[in-house]
Amino acid sequence: MIEQSETIGPNLPEALGAMKGIVCFVGAGGKKSTMYALAAAHSGKVLLSSTSHMYRYREDQTDEIVMLEDSNHPMPEFREARVVAVATKTVTKHRVGGLTADKIRRIYRDGKYDICLIKSDGARSRWIKTPGDHEPLIPTFADTVVPVVSAQVLGRKLNADIAHRPERVARLLGMEMNSIVTDAHIIDLLSNPKGALKNTANARVIPLINMVDDESLRLRTREIARVVLQRSERISWVVLGSMRQSRVVEIIKRDADG
Repeated sequence: MIEQSETIGPNLPEALGAMKGIVCFVGAGGKKSTMYALAAAHSGKVLLSSTSHMYRYREDQTDEIVMLEDSNHPMPEFREARVVAVATKTVTKHRVGGLTADKIRRIYRDGKYDICLIKSDGARSRWIKTPGDHEPLIPTFADTVVPVVSAQVLGRKLNADIAHRPERVARLLGMEMNSIVTDAHIIDLLSNPKGALKNTANARVIPLINMVDDESLRLRTREIARVVLQRSERISWVVLGSMRQSRVVEIIKRDADG
């Protein structure tokens, strides 16, 4: 059985299993907005980083942004900064490079951060994706993985407007290009070992269905989450949210009889 619990009480870090340790974000539909929302909501010292290329960090969401020449470059110390983002330099305009997993772990430990939030793949600001052959780059020591997908893809045509590498999405989910994305497709994506569960190893997995911005989407994604939990024991619980508002809409959990 599945317990559907209202979430006025739990805060965002608690909901996403991001109170401490190493938390990685994969998928599409709001990874960076979720990281920023978590950094703002967390009471401790937060490290933001990435194992892949990404758009530049926002200065209004961080206290310090560190641009290293490469992963071998030493990390400066920031005693007063609470939210620190670190990346490597790249020649690509408006983008930054990622760090190796070992480098991120050293910075996390040496800086005595309470939590490290890692963007572990790219999606070019699209709302849905499936992993590439060498994705996602999740460190083996990750404590929690948060696969993200946007509820806004439901009822839309699968194409490059909404999907990163839509051909790959179509292939994994058994779709035709320009066919309609349905509830069943999101269920398959989130419970598929080659989809949202790829490379999660022994980490706790807490999917986030993001952009749940109205009651009809809440009801629809609640049922999606319920079926996802039935399909995969690897998933701890599912969060419905609206990360641009830093809001947890609902948490769907198994009950004790699960």
